Amino acid sequence: MRGRQSACSFTGHRPAKLPWGTNEDDVRCLALKARLRAAVESAILEGTEHFICGMAEGCDLYFCEIVLELKERYPHITLEAALPCPTQADRWSESSRARYQALLERCDYETMVSMQYSPGCMQRRNRYMVDHSSLLIAAHDGVPGGTRSTIEYALTRGVPVIDIPI
Repeated sequence: MRGRQSACSFTGHRPAKLPWGTNEDDVRCLALKARLRAAVESAILEGTEHFICGMAEGCDLYFCEIVLELKERYPHITLEAALPCPTQADRWSESSRARYQALLERCDYETMVSMQYSPGCMQRRNRYMVDHSSLLIAAHDGVPGGTRSTIEYALTRGVPVIDIPI
């Protein structure tokens, strides 16, 4: 696994906070994915070799898919799934769980931050990602929540944030 100096993590909203919900064919979602792809590719071209994804529904899975797609062009990059707990996807829909599992199988590394669910395990996962990164890409609309908390934590740790507005 690569060190912090060439690693990038990601934070972003789940479908409930996205204006298009789960409709990934929405033009706004497609535009966000294009901006995310451009940010990830730019990070690669600037020397980032390792990417860390929290594997939550919504923007995290978009990020994961983009990194995996770019691995075809840039085979030297690696992708780590930072999981908050083993039961992260247990309550998701069957199609979301299948998507999650298929993506997880394609990641180069898997880090389980907590061995069981607890009220703070998502935040621990987010802090793990920031603490192991030199860059944070954030898809955010300014509302309070885990994404904003992760951005604020990154800034207190001196980790630069690329803000991708939703």
